Amino acid sequence: MILQNLHTHTRYGDGKNTPEEMVLGAIRAGCTALGFSEHSPLPPTLDPDGWTMVEPDVERYRSEVLTLRDKYAGVLSLYLGLEQDMDSSLTEGPWDYRIGSVHGLHANGCYFSVDNSAAVFRETIRQHFGGDPLALAEAYYRKLSRVAEATGCEIVGHFDLLTKFNEDGSFFDESSPRYQKAALDALDALSGKGLIFEINTGAISRGYRTTPYPAPFLLRELCRRGEAICITSDSHSADTILYAFAQATELARSCGFTESMVLTEKGFIPQPL
Repeated sequence: MILQNLHTHTRYGDGKNTPEEMVLGAIRAGCTALGFSEHSPLPPTLDPDGWTMVEPDVERYRSEVLTLRDKYAGVLSLYLGLEQDMDSSLTEGPWDYRIGSVHGLHANGCYFSVDNSAAVFRETIRQHFGGDPLALAEAYYRKLSRVAEATGCEIVGHFDLLTKFNEDGSFFDESSPRYQKAALDALDALSGKGLIFEINTGAISRGYRTTPYPAPFLLRELCRRGEAICITSDSHSADTILYAFAQATELARSCGFTESMVLTEKGFIPQPL
């Protein structure tokens, strides 16, 4: 049984711990493997808060992870990955895997994050989408529909990230036909490409949600179509490597899945849930 998390951030981006501290956290948690997936660099104009890697750190990140891979060989399998943002230039590999993600949108000549804060989200809807949150949702999913071709990813990250602040329905009704059409149109565009869709528990560990991404209606549709999933914690600290994995596993089972994908030296393989 392989126990791993492939969505992990460190001090090279917006994580709290060094790569080695994350390795030690994974060992304490009982992992057999760990993947690093630091944020690809964004231009400073799109990342004023400094949550992504800067270009000079990419090779340092790569070197440190590969050094740790050798140091902990036989104890923990380590994989060198990248969370490739659609607004980043394609970061040259080789990488063991990429997570493709959308964190922000452009509108009216401005760039804004969809997961910065509830206040920013609310103001963005007011300023750039005429007070219509579903217009923002449609723009987000239109962009997400192109994430595979834009990033070359194997894994689609946090499919419905824009719901980070919406668990109570305060911004939009996720059961509305208009919202679900936008989300399912993006799923249509990404289906049948051999991608893996993550069940991501990161917003739970950071106190924004009590349930993982993506929503059950999306997971049920992914299952119906025979798409693959993996479970990740989007961990930003050494004490959350396997956060809420049991909850995510039960969610996957309740939506019809019987297996999830894990990464090995031979590539991704299915493993029973």
